[in-house]
Amino acid sequence: MKSKNIPADIKIKTIKEAQNEIKEIVEELEKAEINLKDSKEEYDRMMHLNYHIQEKFKNKVKEIKYSKLEKNE
Repeated sequence: MKSKNIPADIKIKTIKEAQNEIKEIVEELEKAEINLKDSKEEYDRMMHLNYHIQEKFKNKVKEIKYSKLEKNE
């Protein structure tokens, strides 16, 4: 999954907002009355959110590395 495939409404979320939405989706998926089609859509959204969080963390790690390199120069 590439970042260009992430829906725009997810791309603008902070890590905390994405984590909270994942928590809500998990709680919804744990309910017995949700149908299979809705489950698939919710699962896909959760995967997009998770990828978004991973990308945010990767970017933050890069920022930290480069700031440390600049300080050492």
